[in-house]
Amino acid sequence: MLKAAVKLGSQLDFERVQMQDIATESEVAIATLYRYFPSKVHLFVGVMKTEMDDLDPALLAVGPGRDPVEVTADLLATITRTMTRNRRLSMSMMQSIILSESLDCPDRDAIEDRFLEMLLEISGWSNGPTDDQKRRCWLVIQAWFGVLVTTMSENRPLDMAELDIRRACELLLG
Repeated sequence: MLKAAVKLGSQLDFERVQMQDIATESEVAIATLYRYFPSKVHLFVGVMKTEMDDLDPALLAVGPGRDPVEVTADLLATITRTMTRNRRLSMSMMQSIILSESLDCPDRDAIEDRFLEMLLEISGWSNGPTDDQKRRCWLVIQAWFGVLVTTMSENRPLDMAELDIRRACELLLG
């Protein structure tokens, strides 16, 4: 079902993707699709969660001589570059994240928790982080998401977006 959502979400804007088409493409009954994903929003949040789960662990590695701020900026810039390669699907995932705020959507919570956990880990703050450290990481996530939205809507060039992401990381995590 998620593969079908990726395929159709890559071809059509979010508004044009139909749950029936996803069910048909994935060769399941529509009731089965709705059992796992109560709405299209839930489905594309599920796609985003899968993408998060598939992140290369090497992107999170703070090896010798690597600055945690640099690693964080590199991670977010890499995700941004990856998302710009398939704007249509990425916009569907982002719209779903925004729309899911008013829904009971466990995958959305898992995505937010995973992002926060990753940034705390990279920053060396994962073992008993303070409220301020959590807040700083959360603000980096929010700044990145804002930059991502403007970049995906083609209102900010990718090279400028990467500079913005790096500066936000420097200011908030440095």
